[in-house]
Amino acid sequence: MEEGSMHHLKSSLGLALCGLLLSSAGHAAPGISGQIHSSLTVVPACEVNGTTASSNLDFGSLNFGATSALMQPAGTQVLKPDGGAMSIRCAAGFVPVLKMRAGRNDGQASTGSRALHDGAGHYVGYDLYTDAGFNNLLPIEGIINLAVSNGAAQTLNLYGKVTAAAGLPPGTYTDSIAVELSF
Repeated sequence: MEEGSMHHLKSSLGLALCGLLLSSAGHAAPGISGQIHSSLTVVPACEVNGTTASSNLDFGSLNFGATSALMQPAGTQVLKPDGGAMSIRCAAGFVPVLKMRAGRNDGQASTGSRALHDGAGHYVGYDLYTDAGFNNLLPIEGIINLAVSNGAAQTLNLYGKVTAAAGLPPGTYTDSIAVELSF
């Protein structure tokens, strides 16, 4: 092929390619467009002592320890299972409210609104308090209002005090109090 013909062929090919590019730029390929919809539903939630179960939670225990049958009044704090004060953590903006409901033996002792029982008809009276000085009695069905939650755990200090009950037979005395947390 001669040099002039080759040049003419290259020029013709170049012009054809430019024409194709210009025609494809002017006509976009067909396509489909749309959206992805995203959502999240946040439900109210609280945890007690680091647990989020909705029933049968362990709010803690009152362990009055061991004493002689010549028992004197004794007080202690409600402690969570791993020690330390009870903790309540709710989602930000919620107001946790605890209600101390009935115990198994309420009203069975001659003193105290609640009672520990040995399973053989003997009772030791006790009460719950919201202060370490045992001045602020928390009655049966008593309510504790916590602060509006900011999402961090709130410490709840709750105390119990048994009344003197000299002359009781040796044994283990127990009770169980129902607790309700609303938010």
